[in-house]
Amino acid sequence: MSSENSSADDEQRVWDVVVVGAGPAGASAAYAAAVAGRSVLLLEKAELPRYKTCGGGIIGPSRDALPPGFELPLQDRVHAVTFSLDGKFTRTRRSKQMLFGLINRPEFDQQLVEHAQKAGAELRTGVTVSRVEQHGSAVPDRRTVAVVLQGGEAVLARAVVGADGSASRIGAHVGVKLDQVDLGLEAEIPVPETVAEDWQGRVLIDWGPMPGSYGWVFPKGDTLTVGVISARGEGAATKRYLEDFIARLGLAGFEPSISSGHLTRCRADDSPLSRGRVLVCGDAAGLLEPWTREGISFALRSGRLAGEWAVRIAEAHDAVDTRRQALNYAFAIKARLGVEMAVGKSMLAAFERRPGMLHAAITSFRPAWRAFAGITRGSTTLGELVRSHPMAGRALSALDRRSAVAAPTVAESTPTTE
Repeated sequence: MSSENSSADDEQRVWDVVVVGAGPAGASAAYAAAVAGRSVLLLEKAELPRYKTCGGGIIGPSRDALPPGFELPLQDRVHAVTFSLDGKFTRTRRSKQMLFGLINRPEFDQQLVEHAQKAGAELRTGVTVSRVEQHGSAVPDRRTVAVVLQGGEAVLARAVVGADGSASRIGAHVGVKLDQVDLGLEAEIPVPETVAEDWQGRVLIDWGPMPGSYGWVFPKGDTLTVGVISARGEGAATKRYLEDFIARLGLAGFEPSISSGHLTRCRADDSPLSRGRVLVCGDAAGLLEPWTREGISFALRSGRLAGEWAVRIAEAHDAVDTRRQALNYAFAIKARLGVEMAVGKSMLAAFERRPGMLHAAITSFRPAWRAFAGITRGSTTLGELVRSHPMAGRALSALDRRSAVAAPTVAESTPTTE
């Protein structure tokens, strides 16, 4: 356990903001609150650095949400994407500009935490939160929240940010409701230099055999991160997809250094983002893009907003002001991330019904490829595309309506460059 304060000191002290979870969302929240000059305690149950099941793709919105001066620990820079439809109709699209970067989560998360610490946040690792109390004997007054740890210790705060992942205890306290749950399986596969060179600068995205599923290969030096994701409830089929995917790629002979699984959870539209002086962000709030299940950019952006509004809640002197600030936080989340999530839901629905049409569009229709490239680079978002290009919104609606029509034939093609 790392801490500059003893447990006894924490019991006596009331922190301005306590953040639970030291992933990208929690570290961003801690950084934002600490930069504002508030006392911040960041709690993490694991010892850092620790592994997380995650492809590790850093798209433009993620890069733009990083703290000033943050240097990404990139393992590779992606300039090409190979698309396939369940192993068939393969086509590679290339870009002269970098599309996105690839990182290992242990290093990335550790650096984010270090930036929060440099801003003034204090870190305690190896501690597990059992519950949050906003009333009762552990709470000295109405402006205080008690974060109760395993063993009974109570850490007091004026505001709490829950960033403790998709199985969040803080999310349960707030009452987060879920609309979509998916299972991701992943293998970290060390490969020889000759194999690694073939993948350098290029990723693979395979639209999978189950509705809404897809697989990926992300190169990171001498290791390939290979994963698949599909709806929960298809565990056996998802495992079989990963095994077939690895075999099809010619990687079955290499022993994975890590094999892991993870559930991603997407919030319902009416799911709460706060309760009293407690806010949730990132996976704990069910904030991610429903189609690709991309979560890092949502974690970074929502974490920063949560940290900023936690400062305001910490300063609130009564329940009315607290409620006002919590509502403002919810409004900011929905205004900045809600449109992207709504479009992502429509994209997922269309993709589940007509993956062949999506594959044909992105590999053969130049505006679709440019849209994909713009989103990954950060020059636009799904929401901005629909707002600024009415044709894109109409096409998405038409695709959804015509789901019963058979998808067009997709031909094998040669690589192209944009």
